[in-house]
Order: sequence, then structure tokens, then C-alpha cells
Amino acid sequence: MTPFDPADASLIRDPYPTYAALREHEPLHWAKDGYWVATRFNDVRQVLIGKPFGQGDFVSNINLFYGDDFDVLANSAYAWLSRVFVMQDPPDHTRLRGLVAGALSLKRIRAMEPQVQRLADQLLDRFRAKGEADFITEFAYRFPTLVMCDMLGLKDDEYSDDLLLALNQAIADSFVVFETRALDPLTLERANQQTDFLTAFFDELFERRRRQPQDDLTTALVHAEFEGDTLSPEELSTSVIGLFGAGFETTAHMIGNGMGCLARFPEQRQRLIADPSLAEATTEEVLRYESPLQATYRTALSDQIIAGHTVEAGQRILGIVAAANRDHDAFDDPEAFDISPRATKPLTFGGGIHYCVGAELARMEGRVFFETLARRFPDFQVDLDNSIIRPAFLFRGYQQLPVSLA
Repeated sequence: MTPFDPADASLIRDPYPTYAALREHEPLHWAKDGYWVATRFNDVRQVLIGKPFGQGDFVSNINLFYGDDFDVLANSAYAWLSRVFVMQDPPDHTRLRGLVAGALSLKRIRAMEPQVQRLADQLLDRFRAKGEADFITEFAYRFPTLVMCDMLGLKDDEYSDDLLLALNQAIADSFVVFETRALDPLTLERANQQTDFLTAFFDELFERRRRQPQDDLTTALVHAEFEGDTLSPEELSTSVIGLFGAGFETTAHMIGNGMGCLARFPEQRQRLIADPSLAEATTEEVLRYESPLQATYRTALSDQIIAGHTVEAGQRILGIVAAANRDHDAFDDPEAFDISPRATKPLTFGGGIHYCVGAELARMEGRVFFETLARRFPDFQVDLDNSIIRPAFLFRGYQQLPVSLA
């Protein structure tokens, strides 16, 4: 087979034929940059959940793409990424995740739902007033960003529309360090600058909450404790940038991808409109069929057998969750977009100790959005002919999606 290349334009445009070929003919594939690629559901699940797999040595993992002479931690964006708990193994991962998960409790998320509903209604009304507009920039990015601002306790006088756009752009520019490739010098320089901007913004926010505590997630993180430990100032900004970015990037593309799927499959759109209670199942099906996060890495911590091959200790594996989510051995008729509830959950949010801490928030935002769309705006129109897919592999979604709400 042709070596897997996440920068290939045809793969970015439509990755699913490549995923199907890999699942069928080479379920554990050796990529040209020196890592394994897993595509079958059970193999990807084993890699994500199994204790013999972790993150391994961060610097070595990045130097896989740049070479050993590249000074990884001299770059702000990679230094930040090295501190994010999802990129760490126990015991550091256990400590940091415990502190963040304790502040981002299920109780807090459930208490947010009325406000999430109000934001959805307000932003959809505002979008409808524009006539046809770009749904991605005018709603899909804005909605989860404002949800995160509300959760973090940012007051109206602490941000503006321009600042929200700047924060969104900073996340997009800095999160390229998650990509499975070496970045060109200008892209990396931009990622470093934007990481510095995000760090300064959230450092200032945390300092304000230390002086004036509020009933919000920011204050909860400042005072979070796990087994008698607290987050350092550096860990605070690192963690909240990760939460803010993940909450915006993946949720925005889940919503945008969902609009695209409903436009492409009108019979499923009519089912949702006829029964808005299918909004929860619709969210799950979007996460499965058109995963906003396409893949995630792990490192073998000891020699392991995957798909009949020996993966040596220290070797990297890219688990393509979007390929696993369309595996015939795990899902009935996986190439069909069908909002009927499925017995098997997709692997989009990962698994094991690295299961996404914001998964329930994203699911709640998706359910609220799709239910509101079906109930209030059943005649929405999507212009797929003039849509544009983002030119990136890891976070799959639309760069432009013209929509009008009747």
C-alpha cells in the first residue's frame, strides 16, 4: 500500500477510502515517518485503553518528525503541549487529571444546561437574522467558546467579540502542535506566539480570581485539591488552555460536521425534525460517522502484539479513531449515517485513563444544539456546494459552511 501520509490532500479531502483500505489490507501499517497506524476498532481500543500503552518520552516523540537536533522544549507551543496532562503518563497524569476533573465535575456540567440552552437560542436567533452566513465562524465556533467563557466565569466586561475571535484564532494556530507532522518554521513561530498570548491571557484571569473568587470553574481550578495537592500557576494556565481549546475545537467541528451530515442525508434530517428527542443519538452518530478528532497517539511501554505484528517498546502508534468508528466488526452498516441509537459507542473521546474529561460537556452541547435546531428551525438550508473542508488532518471539520435558518 501507499504509505500513510496525513498531509496528503486527497486524504484530507476524504480520508475514508484510505481508512477502509487500511482496515482491510494492512490494519497495522508502518508510516513513512516511523510510527505504526492502527485502524480496526478492537486494535485502536486496545491501544487507547490498554495499560501497556502510554505517552512515553515527549521529546523523543516530537523528534520523530524533526530529527534529534531539534530543540523541542525551546518552543513555547511544544513546551506547553509537554505539560498537558493528556500527554503525560502516571503519576503526573494521575495528579493533574485528578485536579482538573475534580473542578470539572458532572454536577457542574449538569447545572450549566439551562445556560447552554439560553446561549443556543440567543446565538441561533442572531444567526437567523443574518440570512445566509458562514455557520462555522458565526455559530459553530462561537457557541462552544461562549459556553467555555460562561463555565470559566468570564464576565461581559472581561471579553469582547474581537477578543473571542482572537482566542479562537490562537487556539487554531497553537493546536497545530498536535498534528502528526513537522511544522514549517513560520507555522511553528505562529504557534509559539499564540501560545504565549493564551498563557498571558489566562494567567491574568487566574490572578484576578485569586484576588476576587467567584462561583466558576476558574476559581474552582485555583483552589482545586487532589490528595492534598494543588495546581501551580504554570499548570493552571496549561490546563485551562487545554480545556478551552478542546471545548472549542472538537465541539465546534462536531456541530459543523453534524450540519453537513444532516444536509447530505435528508431522510435522517426528517427523522430528527419529526422526533427531536433523537438529538442525543444524532450527536453520537455525528461523533462516529464524521469524527471531529480523527486520531490520537500512544507509545508502547513494552513489547506488544497488535494485529499480528510486534510493536516494540518505545514505538509510537497512531490510533485512527475515525477509521475504527467505521469498522464493520464493531458497527452495523457503518458507512451509513443513521441516527438510530447504536449499541456500541464511538471511540472519538478516547478511552482508559486518557478518556476526554470534557466528553460529557461536548455531548450535552451537541444534544442541546440538535434538539433546538430540529424544534425551532426545521427548514434550515445548508449550501454544501460552497462548503470548504479544513486543510488539516487531525481536527476534521469545515472551514466554511454557508447556512440559512428559515
